[in-house]
Amino acid sequence: MKEINEINEKLERNNYVSNDQINTTLFLAFTLKKPILIEGPPGTGKTELAKTIAEAFDRDFFRIQCYEGINYEQVVGEWNYQKQLLYLELARENKKDMTIFSNEFFIQRPLLTAFSNEKPSLLLIDEIDKADEELESYLLQALGEQQITVNDLDTFDLKNDLIVILTSNSQRTLLDETKDRCLYLYIDYPEYDREVDIINKRVPLAEPSVVKEVVEKTQKIRKLDLSKKPSIRATVDWVESLIALNQIPPTREALENTLNVVAKNQEDKERIINEVLNKL
Repeated sequence: MKEINEINEKLERNNYVSNDQINTTLFLAFTLKKPILIEGPPGTGKTELAKTIAEAFDRDFFRIQCYEGINYEQVVGEWNYQKQLLYLELARENKKDMTIFSNEFFIQRPLLTAFSNEKPSLLLIDEIDKADEELESYLLQALGEQQITVNDLDTFDLKNDLIVILTSNSQRTLLDETKDRCLYLYIDYPEYDREVDIINKRVPLAEPSVVKEVVEKTQKIRKLDLSKKPSIRATVDWVESLIALNQIPPTREALENTLNVVAKNQEDKERIINEVLNKL
């Protein structure tokens, strides 16, 4: 399909190696005006995809980085209490009635800013699974009705062509209502050929033999029972480390000496050495 091919070409021009599932989901999101929920293991390029879409399609980029304890005010906005108090004092001095519940006294945060922006935009709600269900429930209106209600202020309608992308590492199960409002996309660790393509895009001067060696090892490492499997970024770092050390082709010793870019604790490192490097 022409439109899907064009999406793939735009992503590729921005150094993102896509696939049919990603391209088709993005086409449907543009066409149906629906958010995308992207799940998958950490380090598989979920956030990178959102950033690339914004760049490739010339959209203003807004991001909400979720974490445990994030609240409504940090996502939507908050009242400027100091300014409100100042205006109340002035109103008393001048014996005038004055409302302090208007846009003038409200500090917008990423969600409301993205909705109010005049240009086509992309809003990334990153790691939504780290936020609590209360905040997730509040987002349902924005995801489904393209509106945001701020108590004591107003209900804001979407002002632009906005694509919303939510990412999740599945630390908790999301609400069925959230899933129902979104297109679903699962991004796993890339298969061998796609990871080779990714490395060639990110490290274009890398020798094919180095890329082949590192990707083969990384693919084997991900099959081990590790506390943290290596991300795509780790594969890139491993190739760049070997190039920086001028280890081309990489020796067994060089692979072990640079293993700290792949293994993130000693137990994982020892398991990789015993079950992958020692079997070269």
